[in-house]
Amino acid sequence: MFRQQGWLALLLALVIAALSVCINLNFQLGLDLQGGSQLTLEVQPTDDIQEIGSEQVEAVKAVLDRRVNSLGVSESTLQTIGTSQLILELPGEQEPSKAARVLGKTALLEFRAQKSGTKELMRTLQGLRLQARNALKNNSETTNQAKSSINKEQLQSLKSALNLSDLKGTEKDQLEEIIKTINNGIVSLFEPATLTGKDLVSAGRRQEQNLASWEVTLTFNQLGGDRFAELTKSIAGTDRLLGIVLDGESISEANVGEQFKVAGITGGAATISGNFSSDSARELEVQLRGGALPMPVEVIQVKTIGPTLGVENIQRSLFAALSGLALVALFMLVFYRLPGFVAVVALSAYSLFNFAIYALIPVTLTLPGIAGFILSIGMAVDANVLIFQRIKDELRRGNTLIRSIENGFSQAFSSIIDGHITTLISCTALFYLGTGFVKGFAATLGIGVVISLFTALSCTRVLLKFLMSYKSLRTPANFLPISQLPTSSS
Repeated sequence: MFRQQGWLALLLALVIAALSVCINLNFQLGLDLQGGSQLTLEVQPTDDIQEIGSEQVEAVKAVLDRRVNSLGVSESTLQTIGTSQLILELPGEQEPSKAARVLGKTALLEFRAQKSGTKELMRTLQGLRLQARNALKNNSETTNQAKSSINKEQLQSLKSALNLSDLKGTEKDQLEEIIKTINNGIVSLFEPATLTGKDLVSAGRRQEQNLASWEVTLTFNQLGGDRFAELTKSIAGTDRLLGIVLDGESISEANVGEQFKVAGITGGAATISGNFSSDSARELEVQLRGGALPMPVEVIQVKTIGPTLGVENIQRSLFAALSGLALVALFMLVFYRLPGFVAVVALSAYSLFNFAIYALIPVTLTLPGIAGFILSIGMAVDANVLIFQRIKDELRRGNTLIRSIENGFSQAFSSIIDGHITTLISCTALFYLGTGFVKGFAATLGIGVVISLFTALSCTRVLLKFLMSYKSLRTPANFLPISQLPTSSS
């Protein structure tokens, strides 16, 4: 009796602990339940690599993983689809354009020294670029007005200076093409890169003192720090500039003071300033932290699921789960009487344990994952059905009630174990070989199978034996209709 009370106390403690976990920890919801964005990315071939294989896709995925983690979007998933595509899910993200912008850029960072004898041409191109950027900025600030503030003569002057008189499209398109052409010209005035982002250890951002603009901070490893010192030493005190080039576009050109002529800029740290806003500095920081993509990536599809649809999915899923539990409970009560009631209590504990595990691991819940949970309820009921049916068979043979319960559990044990192991094997195969939603289904089903084994063989047994300690309940009629009981039973 005391041993039975100890098991009952342990079971009660587990229920209280599981309830506390469910109340205090939040559940992670997938894209289909929470709403958010889904991006389909495709790895593009290059001149050197024409055929995309698993090695290239995995290399790209590793970089994208680091970038996604730096974005700060929780519960995101990145998975490989086919031979050259990746699908990124960002739960809760309703503006995928920002993520697409950050993830799609190669982020190849280069530091270059300006070629000798290009001082005047550099100044001319920088002046033209400033004009074009100011004109584009004015245009962006007046997009909702009837007239654009772009000076037609200024635009024509820029086109003529760059020999781009045949440009077509809107004024904004033309200005963007002009800026791109100017940047290409500026980049051509620099020597090949002697230092790249491969030598970066970390990147950050900070607001410039007394200014509204931001700057991006860089920290190099030992080799990168030595190369940066040599590069800055070679141009210190001259009219040559240090160019910082990202994906073939010059984002900053800086003078290196004469004080660095002896040893260059040491310490392995640098700063990029280029009138960055907080958002643009953050995007560059994320790209540099993740590293350069080994292969170009194109965002080929962007899909957004609204939070309203996510709430609707949750409501339908809860209704399906509760309806399933209610129907199972009704079946067990009608066909198995008192043991059916015990099974309902055990199933309630089983559901509570499942949700506690989901919150602790944590498991990202999706529609297929909820389907796996509902299916695991059937597995938990199946174990109880096997046990109770064996108990009925023992009672029909004329065994006493207590002996019938003991024999029922022992005889059903091997069948229950076999069924659960085969299901776990299937779940393991689905989890390791499947992708995305299939993994979610396998995870919740596998967790449910393990917990159902515990509740069927421990919780049900403890509860049933506890109820048998009450004489009023210790009667075969609570397990089997009187008409099916042999006359010798007691």
